[in-house]
Amino acid sequence: MESIERTTTRPPKTFARRKQAVLRQARRSRWAYVFISPFYILFTIFGLGPLLFSIYLSLTEWKGVGPLEFAGLENYARLVQDTVFWQSMRNGVILFFLYVPIMLLLALVLAVILNSGRVRGYRIFRTIVFMPFITNMVAAGFAFRILFTQQYGLINIGLGWLGLPAVPWLESVWGARVSLSVLIIWAWLGYNMVIMMAGLETIPRELTEAALVDGATPRQAFFHITIPLMKPVILFTAVTSTIGSFGLFAEVASLTQGGPINATITPLIRIYDVAFGGLRFGYASALAYTYFAIIFLLTIMQVRFARERD
Repeated sequence: MESIERTTTRPPKTFARRKQAVLRQARRSRWAYVFISPFYILFTIFGLGPLLFSIYLSLTEWKGVGPLEFAGLENYARLVQDTVFWQSMRNGVILFFLYVPIMLLLALVLAVILNSGRVRGYRIFRTIVFMPFITNMVAAGFAFRILFTQQYGLINIGLGWLGLPAVPWLESVWGARVSLSVLIIWAWLGYNMVIMMAGLETIPRELTEAALVDGATPRQAFFHITIPLMKPVILFTAVTSTIGSFGLFAEVASLTQGGPINATITPLIRIYDVAFGGLRFGYASALAYTYFAIIFLLTIMQVRFARERD
């Protein structure tokens, strides 16, 4: 009986002791909590608060002023028939295949070349390739509009000197997509190259040197040693580029404005137009959460596909 009573009375005492220990630790660390509290307060106000509010907003009709009218799932039912939104999702897929493979391949090749140390002034070339990433995208888009304009664009002038007809780069569907892809490659190549170079630093050079000594060519060493060991980095850049393909905003707004006939409109452009152009914040919130769910599923599919290949 005594043993039973001891077992029944021990847990409350243990819980009370733990509670007192936690309170003592909290009192000792009270100034640490005070100093880190601004982050959590600001995150709650400007991060968690708007997130929870937008979830509720997606179930309402609101124009930015006045009371919120509860609409249930009407916004989500309406977006099923939103042809512009689904066109923007298709554009994201098309842009992904237009520029991501080329950009990642160029980034990997440049990273291997500039990381070898055999190129004179390789630090200068690294800086030159990376500089477009820190360039203002609005200014870059305006410059590319000058390059790709059909009548007075410098590219079409060069084609004229070669005896070739002018190409309606920004006035045709595929011309606008190709022009936008060129701008994205120019702007984001350096960023991906730096990530690739960081991945190359983790690969022991002895592996490549041993392969070359054993008779492998530089091309064989690249495809059979460098690329397999770079798979985690390539997967990371592929996932971020996928998210970027659907989340383009400044590039589209400064170069094509989503045209022609919505050929280059992206989900973010559509959500922005609905929210601030049409003042339909509830419907824009529903579009945003649908967009997030689709991107989340695509990311999971990419990661699983890469693991299955491994």
